Amino acid sequence: MTTTGSSQTPIDALKAGKHFCRGFIWFTASIGILAFQFPSDAAALPRKAADLFQTTNVWTVHLAFTPKEWEALEPEGGPGGFGGGPGRGPGPGGFGPAMIVAPSFLKHGDENKDGKLSKEEFERLSEKWFGAWSKTNGGKLGIEQLRAGLNATLDQPAFGPPGGGPGRGGMNLQGPEGKRNGLASAMGVEFKYVHADLEFEGRKFSNVAVRYKGNGTFMQSRASLKRSFKVDLNEFVKGQKLAGVTKLNLQNDITDASWMNEPLSYRLFRDANVPAPRSAYARVYISVPGKHDRKYMGLYSLVENVDKHFIEEKFGTDKGAIFKPVTPNVFADLGSDWSKYNQTYDPKTDLSAAEKQRILDFCKLVSKANDAEFAAKLGDYVELDEFARFMAVTVWLSTLDSILGPGQNYYVYLHPRTHKFQFIPWDLDHSFGQFGMMGNQEQRENLDIHKPWRGENRFLERVFKTDAFRKTYLARLAEFNKTIFQPARFHQQVNEVAAVIRPAVKEESEIKLARFDKVVAGETVEPLGMGGESADAPAGGRNPQRARPEGPGRFMQPSKPIKGFVTARTQSVADQLAGKSKGESIEGFGFGGGGRGGGPGGPGNMGPGNFLAPAFMGALDTNNDEMLTKNEFTRGFAKWFEGWDTAHSGVLSDEQLRAGINQQFSPFRGGPGGPRPGPGNNGPPGGQ
Repeated sequence: MTTTGSSQTPIDALKAGKHFCRGFIWFTASIGILAFQFPSDAAALPRKAADLFQTTNVWTVHLAFTPKEWEALEPEGGPGGFGGGPGRGPGPGGFGPAMIVAPSFLKHGDENKDGKLSKEEFERLSEKWFGAWSKTNGGKLGIEQLRAGLNATLDQPAFGPPGGGPGRGGMNLQGPEGKRNGLASAMGVEFKYVHADLEFEGRKFSNVAVRYKGNGTFMQSRASLKRSFKVDLNEFVKGQKLAGVTKLNLQNDITDASWMNEPLSYRLFRDANVPAPRSAYARVYISVPGKHDRKYMGLYSLVENVDKHFIEEKFGTDKGAIFKPVTPNVFADLGSDWSKYNQTYDPKTDLSAAEKQRILDFCKLVSKANDAEFAAKLGDYVELDEFARFMAVTVWLSTLDSILGPGQNYYVYLHPRTHKFQFIPWDLDHSFGQFGMMGNQEQRENLDIHKPWRGENRFLERVFKTDAFRKTYLARLAEFNKTIFQPARFHQQVNEVAAVIRPAVKEESEIKLARFDKVVAGETVEPLGMGGESADAPAGGRNPQRARPEGPGRFMQPSKPIKGFVTARTQSVADQLAGKSKGESIEGFGFGGGGRGGGPGGPGNMGPGNFLAPAFMGALDTNNDEMLTKNEFTRGFAKWFEGWDTAHSGVLSDEQLRAGINQQFSPFRGGPGGPRPGPGNNGPPGGQ
């Protein structure tokens, strides 16, 4: 185990006396005590959670599976990355551009509302779109007309489960009733525990439960071996623990070239006196007879689980209710039947009737009370100072994949004595303004501290209008911006962690090491493609799935690393607090950069046209003059229909439409300087 630190812990003291320990173990073994439970390096093992979860700890973890259990670990749908297509991902067409594009194709082209597109409907759709988009350019389409037309026509996706009601329409981030929530689950991916053996720093734990974990990170890493894992020591062997905890979260950090977004963000929340998970690092190895012999998977973050162990340590009781909401409109009134709330709030503990009623009562207050009543009673339901601290850090970090955006990646704890809700952060890999699917770099650095959420959010809107909260929140922002938000602190933390984890990064990949060194130095790097870099690729080699479009139509624009972001963000917050500048609101949803703005069709827009327009041009521009005629446009659509109609029925089902769109517009399909995708060319991503 690698670690740094200036003070000697009890564990360090035990290390110094290892010869005594070994002698004691030999002695106890000779009188029949089970010495095999205490290996010679037992002094290195953490004895409590505080020893286990230290940011500069790098533990060694080895997971061993039988071939049968290793095979069972894979969820249905098989390996695949972004854009999958039939057999390559869960749900119709898998995870890809079709999630955004297909609904608009059907909305504008499905004339008889049968949920399908006939050949004639598809042809008329191409003519309608060309006519509308080419009006400003004399009957031809250049790249800017394409981008503006797509942004004006294709719907900006909303988040939340389908089915209507407050906050219940749009892109579904909720799984089936009783299942886990999140993008992967909503698309049909369900993880199941399998049996494995765990070796932690030489200490063996038999028959532990292991499953994959994550949503976007899982989908992004499906083409590689380096997936995130959840390990439950207690599932099959009751009472089995490590350092007092029963669950270990091993995060693959595939979205973060620094491996530090989550650890340093959690640390920041804790510095702000917000209950937040602790973390460490782990070198993870895998063994499967006949497949992998102690194969190095790479460096992972080891993150504390939010459960009863966590609650007891943070709040002094293991009672109370833990929820993990997934909804862009939290605390919306859905009636008096708890069954309508259960999946949305995803309770992680058994609920009493009173705990359910507390949610229902607060939802009614948020949805129906007048301003005076809401302001008077808000403090009865929410621990206002704690929530002000939580929101101050969330907003300062500009972490938009959260309560500020799709409404996920946080826990809510209902305290059994105060009967108030407290908020706990989770899944912060896109913190420090690195959620590239919302806004551009400048917008995220200058996120409005007074209206930081995207779209409508009645709960946050009402809370931010309440004097008691607003004054506390702004006071905490001002306090933290002069203390724990200071850039020099983050620079020091980045350098400290980098020195410890760099050897493990180097062992994983020369490509990742080069990227790591750049972001540690404060330099921007290109984001990896949705396939990431395979954990089993040779050192210095490239996974074909890493290929991605470049230029203004790229799927993801690079984000500043921690050192660059914190400097800009500190100044922006200071200026906003002083009234010197107005922050930026992010209303659109998209996948790229650009300048200011962000509305569909506007300059620097964040709409889907930002990454789809170059793909349309590349696919339809047969004479390569960067201009589309009506003939080119409609003939290209006709070839798409022919290629996507795999059943040769003359009709595209929703599934065929999604599969075709994902295959055609996958961000792995080249870019400027690379192969140009052609109509009907449905080869696999990366051309492999």
